Amino acid sequence: MTSSKKTPEFSSRVVIENVQPEVDGGRFPVKRVVGEEVSVTADVLAEGHDLLAGRLLHRAAGEVRWTETPLTELGNDRFLGRFRVMELGRHEFTIEAWVDRFATWRRDLRKKADAGQDVESDLKEGAQLIREGSGRSRGKDASWLKAKAEVIDGRGDLSIRVKSALEEELAYILERYPDRERARRFSRTLSVVVERERARFGAWYEMFPRSAGEDPRRSATFKEAEERLPEIAAAGFDVLYLPPIHPIGRTHRKGPNNTLAAAGDDPGSPWAIGSEEGGHKAVEPGLGTLADFDRFLAAAKEVGLEIALDLAFQCSPDHPYVREHPEWFRHRPDGTIKYAENPPKMYQDIYPFDFESEAWVPLWRELKDVAVFWVERGVRIFRVDNPHTKPLPFWEWWIEEVRHSYPDVIFLSEAFTRPKVMRHLAKVGFSQSYTYFTWRNTKAELVDYFTELTGTEVREYMRANLFTNTPDILHEYLQFGGRAAFQVRLVLAATLGASYGVYGPAFELCEGRAVPGTEEYQDSEKFQIRAWDRNRRGNIREFITRVNRIRRENRCLQSDWSLRFHDVDNDHLLFYSKKTEDLGNVLLMVVNLDPHHAQQGWLSVPLRDLGLRETDHYQVHDLLGDARFLWQGEANFVRLLPSESPAHIFLLRRKVRTERDFDYFL
Repeated sequence: MTSSKKTPEFSSRVVIENVQPEVDGGRFPVKRVVGEEVSVTADVLAEGHDLLAGRLLHRAAGEVRWTETPLTELGNDRFLGRFRVMELGRHEFTIEAWVDRFATWRRDLRKKADAGQDVESDLKEGAQLIREGSGRSRGKDASWLKAKAEVIDGRGDLSIRVKSALEEELAYILERYPDRERARRFSRTLSVVVERERARFGAWYEMFPRSAGEDPRRSATFKEAEERLPEIAAAGFDVLYLPPIHPIGRTHRKGPNNTLAAAGDDPGSPWAIGSEEGGHKAVEPGLGTLADFDRFLAAAKEVGLEIALDLAFQCSPDHPYVREHPEWFRHRPDGTIKYAENPPKMYQDIYPFDFESEAWVPLWRELKDVAVFWVERGVRIFRVDNPHTKPLPFWEWWIEEVRHSYPDVIFLSEAFTRPKVMRHLAKVGFSQSYTYFTWRNTKAELVDYFTELTGTEVREYMRANLFTNTPDILHEYLQFGGRAAFQVRLVLAATLGASYGVYGPAFELCEGRAVPGTEEYQDSEKFQIRAWDRNRRGNIREFITRVNRIRRENRCLQSDWSLRFHDVDNDHLLFYSKKTEDLGNVLLMVVNLDPHHAQQGWLSVPLRDLGLRETDHYQVHDLLGDARFLWQGEANFVRLLPSESPAHIFLLRRKVRTERDFDYFL
């Protein structure tokens, strides 16, 4: 047996592992918005009993110098550091740690001195450490440390020398000039992508602009759609999302309810993009011109709405790309271009791109140019159609390319697909993601799913946008639950998630008509123009407005991470809370998931988590109905009747006593 002749290498005794947050070992960034904090934890350890110290290093990507933040020990070799991100774009962070020789010496000196042991030799060792520290320091600190070393190493009274060695000021100054000669830096540099607040919080309203008028026989124009903007803004929405606004092809155009034979005046599906009037960089003539769209965009901004556009990377057979770049599409053996399929469904009016064609490079670049075209007109939010049917590497490249020049652009992934694919789309850069919320209707389903979204590592990279319904999805809960079902799903979406959306008139009018046996809307706007009676009896516009106002007035609803579910002795009742870190804003939500019957039960209020004692009286103010209740202790009773209100949104108010012994609730 021969021995290895490899020279041993040694740089540091410190081990750094299990650094969080990270996504796939640092392969992808975590997500934050401007002003948020990044809390970084790590296991930092070494053999023996020496004390360790370290720094959290962070910087904006591209900067040379690191900003450093001290690490705090949490126990069990776990350390914590925090930094706040204040600029859009990508930021980097890592951990550096070392054996803290001075802190170890100081700890041991205190123990020996308290035990009455001889510490003369220890004081000399400490003096040498202090002298070394003075060599690393600057200015007045250097001279102060040298003088302190002389006192500790001198021949004066031993107790005075020990007291001087244990001074907090000495420890504080040396902490600023640590010995990092044998420091260990974590092997990877991790990253965080910082976006603007709308990536985390916002209420979305989806509207087909062509249905904004009163005549179902013709398309409404951008000018007519502009008249709806103040009403949508007044209802408390932040984002108005428009399905594709581009010219619609005529070849294989679909008729009402997705029939194959369209009449001459049928408008077709907006997702069948492209005609002789143009493609992805043009607008449907029935809506107006690019100049009309620009005016519409400006009008939306005036009332506080952002416009989100649909990006659907597919073409009708009439799209100019088909004629100019047939190499960008898949072909059958006979040479014809293949239309889209999801067997048994067939989409004869749509040609998908071939992202793996030999001409993939110019195709990818052109699709980036499509996004940039609209960004430069002022659009900063995009809902991306079916991203799970395009290569994941394309999206990683495409999003990074757009964000490089426009870091304020937000991308919503519309991917109702397998969980791991949905998550990977979030990892590669999508700001927000559609979810399975529509199909989570029971208490167990909701608790399990939202615990996963907000209480596991998924929350570091995947932000949920909870749409109650879409033009493609009318769940049976809404088909058969009546008005109360729409209210239930609204409260759930708006309070479980910081970002949520509704498919506009259909939702506020409680439209529940579906093609029998399906989740497809009867007379769907995807294939025909609808003239909605927006004041139809039974609408829930006022209810929506109130919920959106509650969201804007309560900071705890503007993020997701504080969501906690609590016990209630009725499986038809869902009880959960959100709170700010300082407990200055606490909401307790109780929702009756049964839209047909009254339900009642005893809630278990988490007193300790809310900073309350068992003996405390506290008030809960129902922000939906404006009723107020005085509660005490953990167990409290509720009863919810769907015909009145299927939910409570309780604002917690604590008792405050004035100097005159007058109690009131704050």
